[in-house]
Amino acid sequence: MNKIRDAQGILGFLEGGQLMADLGTEIVTVTAKLKELANIPKKKVKGKLTLTLDFEVQDGVLTIDSAIASKLPKESRRNTMCWVLDDGSLSTEHPQQADMFAGPREVRAAE
Repeated sequence: MNKIRDAQGILGFLEGGQLMADLGTEIVTVTAKLKELANIPKKKVKGKLTLTLDFEVQDGVLTIDSAIASKLPKESRRNTMCWVLDDGSLSTEHPQQADMFAGPREVRAAE
């Protein structure tokens, strides 16, 4: 009778070894992505990898279902600045600054 008692042996047995292969691949994927996101010196990024094992016993037979889930930080994106005009439209130019290339403007009389 073949007895498996250690965690490494049990995990290696699951899914005919595919679970360990997938787990190794996911670890490499997570660490590579974290390295990419931490490309700024002294920037700290965190990730998480979770291996879930669900156990069910019925009539002396154990069934183990597994799942691998990883969580990475959101990638930083650049922001865009613009102005909101009175009618709700957007402008890339400050609405209170005159465009010096627009041509002559009407001169208002002093009140």
